[in-house]
Amino acid sequence: MVGLAVALLVALFAPFASTKPDGLERVAEDKGFSEKAGEPPYKLIADYAFPWVDNEDAATILSGIVGVGIVAGVTFTLALGLQRLGSRSLAAEKRRDAGPRSSP
Repeated sequence: MVGLAVALLVALFAPFASTKPDGLERVAEDKGFSEKAGEPPYKLIADYAFPWVDNEDAATILSGIVGVGIVAGVTFTLALGLQRLGSRSLAAEKRRDAGPRSSP
């Protein structure tokens, strides 16, 4: 929960992030192959903004919060599913070990 709170807090400061390209973008620009990059097959939140939000800073913050929510939802769902799968496996193993034993 602390990690989720920190991620949401960081999303509030997203408008203050550098506008300079990140490392991968910078290398692509320096080496001259950034123009060859294709568009992704889908865009959940294109350019970290929502088109119906007029204030660019608010749109960036909102996209960060939505992104954190999506990642948290997927992570918690996966963790819950794996926990249930593990408990079923453990229960089946206990039943197998507790079964009748035959002596020769």
